[in-house]
Amino acid sequence: MVKSADRRPADDHAAAPATPRTPAPPRVAVIAHRKKTVGGGLDELRKLITGYDVGDLLWYEVPKSKKAPKKVRQALKDGAELFFLWGGDGTVQRCVDALAGSDAAIAIVPAGTANLLARNLGIPEDLPEAVRIGFEGRRARLDLGKINGEHFAVMAGVGLDAEMIADADRGLKDRLGRLAYIWTGLRHVGGAVTPMKIKIDGNDWFEGDASCVLVGNVGTVTGGIDVFEDARYDDGWLEVGVSTAEGPIQWARTIGRMSAGNAEKSPFVRITRARKVSVKLRTPMAYELDGGARDEVKRITVKAVPQAVTVCLPDTPA
Repeated sequence: MVKSADRRPADDHAAAPATPRTPAPPRVAVIAHRKKTVGGGLDELRKLITGYDVGDLLWYEVPKSKKAPKKVRQALKDGAELFFLWGGDGTVQRCVDALAGSDAAIAIVPAGTANLLARNLGIPEDLPEAVRIGFEGRRARLDLGKINGEHFAVMAGVGLDAEMIADADRGLKDRLGRLAYIWTGLRHVGGAVTPMKIKIDGNDWFEGDASCVLVGNVGTVTGGIDVFEDARYDDGWLEVGVSTAEGPIQWARTIGRMSAGNAEKSPFVRITRARKVSVKLRTPMAYELDGGARDEVKRITVKAVPQAVTVCLPDTPA
């Protein structure tokens, strides 16, 4: 009699491995500023996206960037996994603010004036390639900054920078494109400095008259100038710069240093790195984030938000 422990299965063949399940195609959402364009426009965008294997395609067009967050939240509620953001830095910023902390992936389609985030990430102003990166590019986690409760991906600023952007918003960008930033910058370089106090991670760092404070998450900021040469979008830190330049001559010297990639060598610039920045102004001033002007305030607080969103990037890092 054979003991039960010695029994062998009648069939010596191993069980066949289970067939791997094919991932379901992603549910895709398009958030588009309908007044912006690149390549063949939104009609070409739809054709390119539907050329890939997609699940549901959720399509939202908005007349202005401030209308975008509501559509983003609706798409998240409906299960969107991949977002194509069509527009400039303002549209992308509004969407990123709503997407922060979610698991969705972001594909940027640069259709604005400056497209600073796309430029810093190496995403070209080429519609088929931008769509390809969305579906086939590598995925990475992107840090964000948060100023007065609102997320940004590129930069935030107060002083000359904010005044310059507010001026450029008044129809100039539509007429002059990127030259609008140069034109408005020249108009404001003669502006007065403002008394302010700046704290870095809770420590006093600057007190005195200054004309501009910039907080950057990436290196290239307003006007396409490389202000923060060592900035990384995934290191958990924000770059901080303050300028005391006053008048056209000092600003010409400062911008010359910035254009040469030597901003920190200017006698009118200080640059450091922080996770939290607090700025207290003696008089109210407007501030900006990612090229969008905001109302005047007497105090701003900026914090780093590490690994806040997932972005689709080119195969070769920028």
